[in-house]
Amino acid sequence: MPTSISLTNLVERKSAPLTIALKILDRLVGVKKMDALYKLHNMQDLSKELFAKKLLSILNIEVLGGDSLQRNVPESGPLVIASNHPFGGIEGVILCLLIGQIRPDLQVMANQGLKLFPELNDYFIFTNPLSERDPKNAPSIRKSLQHVKDGGALLVFPAGRVSYYQKDKKRISEHVWNRVISKLITVSQAQFLPVFVSGQNSELFYLLGRIYFRFRLFMLARELLNKQNTQVRVSCGSAVKSTAYKVENMHQHAALCRIQSYCQDPLWNMHWPQDKVLEQAPLAAPVSWPDIASELASLPVEQCLLTHKQFSVYYGYQHQLPGTVFEIARLREQVFREHNEGSGEPIDTDDFDATYTQLFVVNNQQEKIVGAYRMGQTDRLLEQNDLSQLYLSRMFNFNNDFINQQQPCLELGRSFLIPEYQKSFQGLFLLWRGIGAFVCKFPHYRTLYGTVSLSKMYSPRSVSLIKQALITPTNQVTAHNEFSFPLHPEVIDFSKQYNLPTHLSALLASVEPDGKDIPILAKHYQKLGAKFHCLGIDKNFNDTPGLLLSVDLPDAPEKLLKLYLGDAWQGYVTHTNQ
Repeated sequence: MPTSISLTNLVERKSAPLTIALKILDRLVGVKKMDALYKLHNMQDLSKELFAKKLLSILNIEVLGGDSLQRNVPESGPLVIASNHPFGGIEGVILCLLIGQIRPDLQVMANQGLKLFPELNDYFIFTNPLSERDPKNAPSIRKSLQHVKDGGALLVFPAGRVSYYQKDKKRISEHVWNRVISKLITVSQAQFLPVFVSGQNSELFYLLGRIYFRFRLFMLARELLNKQNTQVRVSCGSAVKSTAYKVENMHQHAALCRIQSYCQDPLWNMHWPQDKVLEQAPLAAPVSWPDIASELASLPVEQCLLTHKQFSVYYGYQHQLPGTVFEIARLREQVFREHNEGSGEPIDTDDFDATYTQLFVVNNQQEKIVGAYRMGQTDRLLEQNDLSQLYLSRMFNFNNDFINQQQPCLELGRSFLIPEYQKSFQGLFLLWRGIGAFVCKFPHYRTLYGTVSLSKMYSPRSVSLIKQALITPTNQVTAHNEFSFPLHPEVIDFSKQYNLPTHLSALLASVEPDGKDIPILAKHYQKLGAKFHCLGIDKNFNDTPGLLLSVDLPDAPEKLLKLYLGDAWQGYVTHTNQ
């Protein structure tokens, strides 16, 4: 094993003239100084862990974000970790040390540049990522793939080169990622962990790289020394299952993994403003079931929309059901508080409860309400052409040509399911069976519109991605309070080349700490063929971001119409408003 650091370590076949030239370069680009530090601190033949720790200590590099990275590293199982390559050396040392403490089985697919550190060679499987078609890479790729298939962890720098100035983008950026990252993930069915290391090299590094890209290799030691007495921040996403990807080819998969890394960039990561500290009043006492049952018994029989097993679905109005609507408002507050969206009052109510239609599901055996929707019948509410009668007019500016002023619509909102039904198909199914029965009873309602709350449990990055992926801008409606958090420029470039909605779930899985996807209600609306028009901040609902959408119900997929409207679906679809 070499007992010094030299550029000659990077070259496999050396002639006498080349060796002399490399020794001169050693002095010019800082390798000689690095070698002096190497010998002064007795770093020869240290274990890879001790070498990495000592190198960081000697250079006085403070690593930020290491604890967060280690928490996100799965402790076992096939794992591919990929990072951007901003420096060309020290990020490899840092990541090897941090990840290796959680995964002692860590191997690193690396380029020849990291041969500068012979003590770290046990980590590395060396390749030539600058050339995808280099036949010398085949054994390295096979070895890496087998390591992951055997349940190991593998760190990859798929760009194959240090980030550089890209003239077309007018910024420092990662090179296109090698498609081998796709093969490693898909063949081994490994989880993928995206990592982003913040920082840049010197201006001279980028200048010389623009003259001839291989000059960057010879500058690595000098750039590593430049990091002395600095901080290096590492940021990490959530591990993503291989099944989360919906890609057409390996190039697309590699591009998506690259963007998942950029999504961890801390410069593209804001936090929601601190919520106003509201004193939350105790929830109101539940309304007794006999009182609710008495109100339900007094309803006209046609307002029981359907009965399914032990469940019944009703619609009614506050003047008919004062106690029931009070209980619905109490349950709303209880559920919304769980998502940091509560009003802080004993019940969640406003003046619109008196004018809107309440649609709700009752479990007759358990004697309780399990979920509800609040529906605005726009033909009734807009009889005086007063848009302020619509709840969503407080959140959006509706132009005259928006659908709610062109024909009768149902404005849907304030939906909830009590906790034990939130992850069950049954709760949402019954609510939508109720909506289906309601529109069959009143078939002049052809369009549903409303908002899906995104909740501040999603990060602003996720909301920005959802907005870009789902919304088709229109001049028919704008938000009173816009959500103004622009996309990362690399994500913008990705969205111009690839279909962002297809990859939204995978991106959210890497950004959200719990790996969650878009809200289940948004997915449901997507299946119905929803159009997403706008995203706004609801100042009346704890500054919660909400997606405005509409559904042309007769055009929904036949399968869903049959499911929710039952045997009356064809009559509803063929109905014509007179």
